[in-house]
Amino acid sequence: MPAQPNNPLHGITLEMILNQLVAQYGWEEMNERIHINCFYENPSIKSSLKFLRTTPWARKKVEDLYLESIREERE
Repeated sequence: MPAQPNNPLHGITLEMILNQLVAQYGWEEMNERIHINCFYENPSIKSSLKFLRTTPWARKKVEDLYLESIREERE
């Protein structure tokens, strides 16, 4: 697999992204930012991963929020 130096998500798993976002924002704020039921009703990493792995539009929103959080940290 070729290196992807310009891809900030390279080498980062979806589980790592979720854990970081939950630590930074918590489930409630994540639900406010991205209206996904798995963040609202009995949220857990396991149930969210299951949903996000099969729902590309939701995964994209979570990845975008993660990238936004990285930019906020750098400012």
